[in-house]
Amino acid sequence: MAAVVVNGIEGVQALPLGEELGRSELYEITQQAVNQFADATADHQWIHVDPERAKDGPFGGTIAHGYLTLSLIPRLMPEIVEFTGFRMVVNYGCERVRFPAPVPVGSKVRASAVLDAVTEVKGGVQLTITVTITVEGAAKPACVATILVRHLV
Repeated sequence: MAAVVVNGIEGVQALPLGEELGRSELYEITQQAVNQFADATADHQWIHVDPERAKDGPFGGTIAHGYLTLSLIPRLMPEIVEFTGFRMVVNYGCERVRFPAPVPVGSKVRASAVLDAVTEVKGGVQLTITVTITVEGAAKPACVATILVRHLV
């Protein structure tokens, strides 16, 4: 899927509010990525890093950390929308983050994004975007996050 290209503040302001901007390609969650995230965050809970023990656990195998799933947003968003004409783009934070369903290791996820609001800020605009990360074939989303991103000219 090709990313939608949006140029400058005028391009951002022309985007439709409340409509899906697009979807990313599928991205596989590997045990190696989960283990690396565990090492980076010191979160070595067995449901994430011990495949043998996790077989008998509540999820039938290891699962990705919720925050690993959230951290995929910068990886997947450029596949949805590409912003040009800005000097800098910075993450400003999250309004709300939920993890309704687990992400089993070996599954494939994708993101979709909806632009909720565009607000003028000093030096540019702030976008409020709801990003939903789903597991291929799952009934419920794995992560729903409302993020704030500042695009500065």
